[in-house]
Amino acid sequence: MTTDRLSLVFGALTDPIRRAILVRLTEGDATVAELAAPFDVSQPAISRHLKVLEHAGLISRTRRATARLSHLEAEPLRDVTTWLARYQRFWDESHERLDELLAALQADRNDDPDRDEAVPTRGNDNG
Repeated sequence: MTTDRLSLVFGALTDPIRRAILVRLTEGDATVAELAAPFDVSQPAISRHLKVLEHAGLISRTRRATARLSHLEAEPLRDVTTWLARYQRFWDESHERLDELLAALQADRNDDPDRDEAVPTRGNDNG
């Protein structure tokens, strides 16, 4: 997937109505009227959302008799998931390093018998 396509997909996913349309299309193909039903927006507004989704490659549209059906094209979402997986690995590795550091700090603290004496306490200015 090219960066341009990736940008189009991320751009399409920024709108909650478009994300809801994609969720609805996981249940099967639907007409504009069916996709517009749960929203308080016009069918032309839904059609504009569908054009954005189609341009991003997230849906395809076909005619069946007089109806125009939208169909989910999930491949771009797999590409986005693959792209995001790199960052998941980054965060997993970062969390592992943080866990190792915390364990080392706790081990050092447990190995220091004078740790309570070495830690200054606040409000103890009776000097």
